[in-house]
Amino acid sequence: MKTTEVHLLRRRLLGAGLSLPLISVPAIGRAQSADWPQRPIRVVVGYPAGGAADGTARPLGPKLNEMLGQPIVFDYKPGAGATIAADYTAKAAPDGYTLHFGDSGPITILPNGKKLNYDPLASFTPIGMGCTGGTLLVVHPSVKAQNLSELINLARTEPQTIHYGTSGLGGAGHLAAELLQQMAGITITHVPYKGGNQAISDLVGGQVPVLFSSMATAVPHVLSGKVRAIAVTSANRASVLPDVPTVAEQGLPGFEASIWFAMFGPADLPPEVVRKTNNAMNVALADPAVQDALRRQGYEPQPGTPEDLARQVRSDLEKWGKVIRDADITFS
Repeated sequence: MKTTEVHLLRRRLLGAGLSLPLISVPAIGRAQSADWPQRPIRVVVGYPAGGAADGTARPLGPKLNEMLGQPIVFDYKPGAGATIAADYTAKAAPDGYTLHFGDSGPITILPNGKKLNYDPLASFTPIGMGCTGGTLLVVHPSVKAQNLSELINLARTEPQTIHYGTSGLGGAGHLAAELLQQMAGITITHVPYKGGNQAISDLVGGQVPVLFSSMATAVPHVLSGKVRAIAVTSANRASVLPDVPTVAEQGLPGFEASIWFAMFGPADLPPEVVRKTNNAMNVALADPAVQDALRRQGYEPQPGTPEDLARQVRSDLEKWGKVIRDADITFS
């Protein structure tokens, strides 16, 4: 029962000579969260349908629907590196009916180099990790390098010839490339695109020789032989491309530039809502069909607690903040 409804009922009963026990707003809030959910749940996604965020969110949908007993409605609000969607969620009512499923970009990367209308720590309630994976470093077949060591040597001997594309300024691919340059001591030229599909099209066409791409976007072109995979930026190899070594395996120990997708709510989300949603996500991530759908896109299921996600956010904010400061990157 809403607070206003309680007050109206009390006035009517008092007018009739009856009384109503005092019900506090916190008690009402607890009752409402205990009964949650009672209507469809909106899950905001910061990228267009058909992209990596959509591809990792949708496999979870049917199981979340089953576990929570209400439809999961995906609401796409692309733009500004997914910060539009994050800002929308941060300003939503903390009732559990508006959640955000997205990547690390608007939470741990862009806040380090761009003034935003939300705080990555204070404006959200971490609910749970969905999956993690790496960026795939791929090259056009005309590039002479067959592995990462040869690509680094090429960047040192012919620095003006290496231009690399990404899906956009401040994205996971851009930061992976910056970290690679810092650790390998090389300089290559960034060519930011407006999205991964445009970038991979230019790589296939030979307009850009090197690309740091999402796994979901690049894997089909690797398997068809149109582009060559050099390395994956995660700590471990991707099961979808088991023969492609990591960056760390190829002479840069300690290198890791992983991307993750996770569920958040607005700040002050009731603990019961967090508990129910986290439990539903972990059940979904244990489902073999969901696991297979994620792994085919190059991502590994990553069940865990809200506290695990909170620690990852803090760690990544610090890590990428240093990379951004050292590279003097600003996001307009």
